[in-house]
Amino acid sequence: MSAQHEPGPAALFSPARFAFFRFIFGRFAARRLRAIRLAHWGAPWPGEGSGPLVIYANHPSWWDGVAFMVLSTELLPGRRMFIPMEAEALSRYGFMRRLGVFGVEQQSARGAVAFLRTAQAVLADPAHMLWMNAPGRFCDVRERPVPIAPGLVRLAELAPEARFLPLALEYPFWTEAAPEMLAAFGPPIAAAELAALDREARTNRLRTALEAVMDRLAEDAIARDPGRFRPVLEGRAGMGGIYQGWRQARAAFRGEAFDPRHDPRAGG
Repeated sequence: MSAQHEPGPAALFSPARFAFFRFIFGRFAARRLRAIRLAHWGAPWPGEGSGPLVIYANHPSWWDGVAFMVLSTELLPGRRMFIPMEAEALSRYGFMRRLGVFGVEQQSARGAVAFLRTAQAVLADPAHMLWMNAPGRFCDVRERPVPIAPGLVRLAELAPEARFLPLALEYPFWTEAAPEMLAAFGPPIAAAELAALDREARTNRLRTALEAVMDRLAEDAIARDPGRFRPVLEGRAGMGGIYQGWRQARAAFRGEAFDPRHDPRAGG
């Protein structure tokens, strides 16, 4: 079957497989992360009415794909998520095609055209969401200006009913052995507003909105205050292993309640 006639991501999507891997990824995150936290000020802004969404995020870590799956189901239920992924990487994880992931050939004109064609088809359904990393590559949270992939800029022309939501992600280590996953959304931007700008101005509008959310989330990350966040998923506290087992046994011997956290005063 030629690439032009391959079924699109909506046709390949399997709700049962998505639910299964959402469970697996959630368990994996709970074992490897201290928590997934959403800034109180940064809840998603679905806005009034209906229409497709484009969630565009920075790209600091391998964990971003897990973040997309957990956040999409917990915060924007009832919508179907689709994610573009570098085609070579997707070839090693073929099962993801049944989860709404579709391949993109980067650094080629053919790949750019295919991405736009697929994204336009996905966003034709008002119940669909396209989640994507704005830079198109891994990018440190401190890098400025944040790169914005040309394909993201073009989407406003092809999906006039869509709304674009910036999403900031960060993975700091606080007081525990496992890192935090911190997330925050910014206000939506209407595709019509973006399409009215030339592409350079549109790029700057998308970048400015994303950087504003990233900068505000960075302030909360530096504060190390779980009270600034809503827990989306609680993960592992303490070190685990022999040392934690010894601490637990000692607490039991003394008749004390055991708290695995390194610093109980840190809360959450």
